[in-house]
Amino acid sequence: MAKRTAIIDIGSNSARLVIYEKTSRYGFHLICEQKSKVRIGEGAYEKGGLLQPAGITRAFLTLQSFLHTIEKYQAHRTVCVATSALRDAPNGALFVQWIKKELGLSIRIIDGKKEATYGAIAAKNLLPVEKAVTIDIGGGSADIALIGKGKILDTYSLNIGTVRLKELFFDKEDSRKEARSKAIDYIKEALEALPEHFRSETAVGIGGTARTLSKGIMKLRSYPLDKLHAFTYDYETYAHYLRNITLSSAKGLKKFNLKKSRYDTIREGTLIWNHILEHIGAQKVITSAVGVREGVFLELSLRQERYSYPRGINPSITSILDRFKPFVNIGSKKKHKLHLAKMLYEVMQPEIQDDMQYLPQLKAALRLSNIGKTLTIYKSHQHAFYIAMQELNYGFTHEEILLISLLLRMHGKELLHKPLFQSFESMLPPKQQLLWLSFIYTLTVFLHEASNSAKIRFEYRNQTLHISSDKPLYLAKEKIKSLEKPVPFAIIIHDRDQIPRNRELGV
Repeated sequence: MAKRTAIIDIGSNSARLVIYEKTSRYGFHLICEQKSKVRIGEGAYEKGGLLQPAGITRAFLTLQSFLHTIEKYQAHRTVCVATSALRDAPNGALFVQWIKKELGLSIRIIDGKKEATYGAIAAKNLLPVEKAVTIDIGGGSADIALIGKGKILDTYSLNIGTVRLKELFFDKEDSRKEARSKAIDYIKEALEALPEHFRSETAVGIGGTARTLSKGIMKLRSYPLDKLHAFTYDYETYAHYLRNITLSSAKGLKKFNLKKSRYDTIREGTLIWNHILEHIGAQKVITSAVGVREGVFLELSLRQERYSYPRGINPSITSILDRFKPFVNIGSKKKHKLHLAKMLYEVMQPEIQDDMQYLPQLKAALRLSNIGKTLTIYKSHQHAFYIAMQELNYGFTHEEILLISLLLRMHGKELLHKPLFQSFESMLPPKQQLLWLSFIYTLTVFLHEASNSAKIRFEYRNQTLHISSDKPLYLAKEKIKSLEKPVPFAIIIHDRDQIPRNRELGV
């Protein structure tokens, strides 16, 4: 797999370029992203699908600019895929040949089922989801995949897209009400062909329509975290909001907190979105900021692994550790730190009583605990927090990202950074629970830094935590003495003093 891979995705509405850099076998990160609203399918659906000169010109100029960017970033491999507008166009093959001749770029036209497969590969690897129906509404089609137990079970493509619907119904001379009625009939007829097993309580929204609607809902509820990927909402709660978008006039869209650049097709897209969600019985929606492009990249990267990351591998954590190499977090030393935390968490269960439900997030934070020092040792805990908040994207819920990041922010004797806790309180564990997790995290870091892989045991009895070590813990003792505790209890350290005898110095 090339170190830098450029993926171009030509849709009916937009063309996008992304460039990914691999940091290791399972680590990667995005280094460039560009988009152009080419509308290559504009005017095509009411003219037998034929691509029109205006869309062709915009597409050519966009692809030409993308290739200049790819050259600048020195990408080692370029893959270009095109979706419904080109596969539906009688002159799509001629366009592909022309681009190859003029620009030297090979375009692969993919069918709807392949498009759905790419979206599902991205979702099942980069979202915390095991069972769902993925829905990717594009300009010409809605591509759907069924995921169960982390595997792609089936895919389907429906010829209902935002641009297609707009040109077939809403750009006519009919009234908006008449056009909407005809469009609904068209959508329902298309959905009758969707196999019965495409049912799920969880829907994954892929593509511009789903992202735009999620951003609107985030603003509506004053969502505290500025992160779209993995944002989740309850469909029934916002069904009225979504329905009103489809009934709105163009001028009225302003009150829904939607991007202006999406005004031209968002009502059509929302109409499709609502009917698909109702048809599959969705109750919860998970927003995906990844889709076809990431699916193409992962198909290339994970071919030997059958397009799935091995269990226990998280690409975000892998990439962060690759780029912010914490030298004290390698080999057996890393395992020792995680083992300490697990033992301590288990020993303190009589007080905590949470069945160790946050152990995965605690371990993730400890794996990342030294990443801030790569930038500078001063305020390294703050750097670690910001790195995690920005880069810890894939495979976690928003609540998990916040918990991991907030643990990284802990430093010194205090267990809680109050301004951050107050900002995100609604998305974090209860305060007392968070204090315990912070205590375990901080105490583990203190012991690990001072113990040099000593054999450490914990015992909790009579409201006293006994820490036994076969090596000195001198540097940790003072820090532990001043460490805040979630509840009153004592800490006694039993370590081995290794002071050589010297009578002249009085020792």
